[in-house]
Amino acid sequence: MDDINVLHHRCLLNLRRRIRDIGDGHPAQDRCMRLQKDGDTLSYQGNSEEVGCYVAGHPLSKGNCYFEVTIVDTGVRGTIAVGLVPKFYRLDHQPGWLPYSVAYHADNGKLYNGNPVGKQFGPKCARGDRIGCGIHSENTEAGLTTVFFTKNGREVGSIEVPVSSEGLYPAVGMHSMGEEVKVDLRAEWLLEEDDTMMMVDSHEDDWGRLHDVRVSGMVRNRKRDPKLIRCVSLTDDGKIFYGIGVGDAFGPRCFKGDIMGCGIMFPRDYSLDGDVDVEDLGQLEGLPSQDGIQNVLYLNGEDEEEEEEEGDEVVQEQQGRKVTVFFTRNGKLMGRREMAVPPGGLYPTVGMLSSGEKVKVDLHPLSG
Repeated sequence: MDDINVLHHRCLLNLRRRIRDIGDGHPAQDRCMRLQKDGDTLSYQGNSEEVGCYVAGHPLSKGNCYFEVTIVDTGVRGTIAVGLVPKFYRLDHQPGWLPYSVAYHADNGKLYNGNPVGKQFGPKCARGDRIGCGIHSENTEAGLTTVFFTKNGREVGSIEVPVSSEGLYPAVGMHSMGEEVKVDLRAEWLLEEDDTMMMVDSHEDDWGRLHDVRVSGMVRNRKRDPKLIRCVSLTDDGKIFYGIGVGDAFGPRCFKGDIMGCGIMFPRDYSLDGDVDVEDLGQLEGLPSQDGIQNVLYLNGEDEEEEEEEGDEVVQEQQGRKVTVFFTRNGKLMGRREMAVPPGGLYPTVGMLSSGEKVKVDLHPLSG
């Protein structure tokens, strides 16, 4: 492990020396080997035994922090890599193979981070797919930055990498006959690029109470402090939790990239008039709903007829206060549950339980 660190350090020193030797007077130029560049199109010109690589003339920066590569043809093997490298990266190696470089490889969906052995990272990419790569520049002063990758406008994943003094340059690697791509060095990253979705205001003022969660635009992050875990996760097992810490099987599990939705269907005779007693709400939750669904966690099999009659009276008195809460996954209905509205109403809520969890929240989606 020490030998690897020494090798990385020496590589970085050599790169810095070469920068000093060349100076800043020369205009930045693209660098290419075994690839033909025609406008924004790159095509492989080797013999499929040697790697061809392209490195852009300018590094990514705060004002230009993202680029995209569209696969025109996968050629024989589809060994196309998209990522970031130091300025004087060796052009006979795929991006991600050498120290201080990182790349997403289309043929196997692996991430290569300064090592010729990759790790599973995302889906494979084929003809017509767009691979994007960008940086979050907020940590560059500490010598680190977060590099993220996208496929067809959706984020695949991210990784924190060290930044050398000259910055990180867009790079494309190819390794078989017939491979061809188009490079857009001025692409814009719009978080989610979908024909059915539009960017809306994050409405941060609508979030009245936060505990152990950081607000960053439309993103909610779980703070990384294990001593502060007090939230309950509702998304890891596909269960529905209804006023108790034990959930019932409800729908499929949700993973990275899934969109979870929650809404309310109000009956026509819904009324906000009058106050509701909390004890009455407890009785309401223990009664069968109109669609026959029951919550056995709140039912007592030994209830006497007198208690049932009292419950019926509560239902009749508070019929206008009951609503149907429904949940969706990726735009499809998972299920619904009837419940009484508590005093003060029902508020959108997001809970997290482990470090590193992150979600994007839209309180006013343009759907329905």
